[in-house]
Amino acid sequence: MLPAVAVAVAVAVAVAVAVAVAVALPAAPALRHRLSRSALRRAAGWYRRRLELLGSEVRLSQERRLRRLLPAGTERGSEAFRERHPLGQSCPEGAPRRRVPPLRPWALLRSCWGTDPPLQGSLLYLDALRTAFPQALAPRGTALLSWAPGRPLAPAGWPLPTLYCTPAEAGALPSRAAALRVQLLFALRERALRVLEAGLAAELHDALAALRAGWPELARDLALGRLSPQPGLPEDARARLQALLAPDAARAAELRAECARGFEGIARRLWPQLEVAVVGTARGTEQLYCDALRQADCKGLPFYCPFYGAAGALLGVNLWPEEPAPRFLLCPDWAFYEFLPCPAEEEPRMVLLGELWEGREYGLVLTAWPGEYRCRAGEVLRVTGFHKQCPVVEPVRRESQALSVRGESIPEERFYRSLCRAVGMWPGARLVDYVCVESALLGASSGACAPHYEVFVELRGLRDLSEGQRYKLDQCLQEDFPIYKSFRFKGSIGPLRLHLVGAGGFARLREALGSPLPMPRVLREERLLQLIQSTVIS
Repeated sequence: MLPAVAVAVAVAVAVAVAVAVAVALPAAPALRHRLSRSALRRAAGWYRRRLELLGSEVRLSQERRLRRLLPAGTERGSEAFRERHPLGQSCPEGAPRRRVPPLRPWALLRSCWGTDPPLQGSLLYLDALRTAFPQALAPRGTALLSWAPGRPLAPAGWPLPTLYCTPAEAGALPSRAAALRVQLLFALRERALRVLEAGLAAELHDALAALRAGWPELARDLALGRLSPQPGLPEDARARLQALLAPDAARAAELRAECARGFEGIARRLWPQLEVAVVGTARGTEQLYCDALRQADCKGLPFYCPFYGAAGALLGVNLWPEEPAPRFLLCPDWAFYEFLPCPAEEEPRMVLLGELWEGREYGLVLTAWPGEYRCRAGEVLRVTGFHKQCPVVEPVRRESQALSVRGESIPEERFYRSLCRAVGMWPGARLVDYVCVESALLGASSGACAPHYEVFVELRGLRDLSEGQRYKLDQCLQEDFPIYKSFRFKGSIGPLRLHLVGAGGFARLREALGSPLPMPRVLREERLLQLIQSTVIS
């Protein structure tokens, strides 16, 4: 053990010295980038080896993590912890991520043996990205398309800020649409881009939709080296950001020529060296946006979703960037995990991280912060395999997004499958986005009919639907959910109502959410319902 500790200390000190030297070289950005990248690669290698050891003794790793989360002097052991703290309430949905501090040599040194999920997760991400895509860590080779009003969120590769060609201030603008457009403009300046990174798959989707809709204006701004005024872009911020631009007529001409050819595969045509699209969250029905991009704007481009988190805590990392379906290794020293088997048993028996079975689904119960014990995360995970003793999981659904007007409870991912099946029966239609409402939210405006679902969809390739086509979705739900069919037959649930939303309606809805959260599939707020109703075209 002592030789291993000595090696760890030696590696950590070497890494910390390299980072300190790099920070002291602001006038030599290329050298600073190389030194920082080398130091982070060493730190990532060390933590990867440590993770292998932690994964060989999951039970012990979890007990250690729990001990660090409890007050000093508390009786040790998970059994005593569970007896003392009953199962808690649900974690607040969409809890904000903790701010990530600037990288300091001491933080990097401490990460070699302590617990620092944001830093350790980013180290693993950078290492996995470099291994799969060797040129992905080029200086200024990553464009960030992400919105966090008032406070820039740390990007996936935050320990290596020289990766990014987009200014941090652009992501903190008060308007989502303005933030994404400004970031897109800076991305378009860099022809040698290697990575498109977005916090959410919907952000990348909407940024490229802005390219489709506004490429002539973007080309004009590129040619003149200016940033046009727009709603949600304060004048002082516009002046600061415009000072970073320079006229580039050749790049503007290239943008015009490529957009005039159409938008299939536009990402790889505008950025010929582009290797991968990185999306921070692309699980469950968020895959809808990735699928749409793969079929059109990002055709031929791999997608990589590096992180899994819940209730504001980072919990897992995807170590397999080249696999199309994201799966996440739950790191045993980032939180204390408990699981409720699904479907729920009459007398539910909680199981721990080392007691899961491959192929089964579990509800997540989380202890990630001191004082916040045994919270229901509202997430259902499927175990797809193991890495050593650590489970590798796939997020399946958010429990808060189930539809239920009579206790029937239609899960998010199964409703999505039924919807996709119905869309497949509408010739020429492709699903762009959707959201649902339970009729109780409509109040008196729903009339005297029985409780029912209202579904709002945006389609491409089809402008209207007949009543018979609209009924296909209700029919699919009856075929897929016998309990729904039973309620429909008895008249306890009324027929589903389907509405077509105009282009851009869902981007406005995401702006109205006010923070960068995964798209809700069941609206619970009247203001959001009124907004989406105002965009209905049929």
